[in-house]
Amino acid sequence: MMIKIYPFEKLGKSDFGWLKANYHFSFARYYNPDRVEFGKLRVINDNMVKAGRGFETHPHQNMEIITFVRTGAISHKDSKGNEGKTVAGNVQVMSAGSGIAHSEFNHENEDTTLYQIWILPREQNVEPRWDMADFSNRAANDVLPLLVSGRKEDEGKGALYIHQDASISGGQISQGQEISQRSLM
Repeated sequence: MMIKIYPFEKLGKSDFGWLKANYHFSFARYYNPDRVEFGKLRVINDNMVKAGRGFETHPHQNMEIITFVRTGAISHKDSKGNEGKTVAGNVQVMSAGSGIAHSEFNHENEDTTLYQIWILPREQNVEPRWDMADFSNRAANDVLPLLVSGRKEDEGKGALYIHQDASISGGQISQGQEISQRSLM
């Protein structure tokens, strides 16, 4: 398996004042023909949302959207009646499926930093859903903790579900700490 490293300085960048975004792949106003996708993975954005600001209600369809909050918090509200506040160390998953509209706001007094990841689903037009879980106490010991998965072998392991044969692990690694992550290929 080949690992591609995209240094932070080489990521696509946008600064909207209230939102500072760093793009691993082509997104919004940033386009790089060499970085459009990686298999079913479409988006990895490293975002900073200013305190008191956010994304107004907007639609999505047929996408698995994962948000990992690093600092601060983001509040979600959608057209299916789901509402929740995802704080640092927590992950939220929205399966957009047949269509959903949502907003995400930083109602905190501090800026929020988060990763947003978009993955194409294995099935189209599933019933939209939203879920959130606290992973702040899952330390990275020998391996990174499993956060999100749609793989059969990961059922019952405490990961948030997505409609794709993919998994995401993550966590904090202490300086000097070594981990060994299993290859999925």
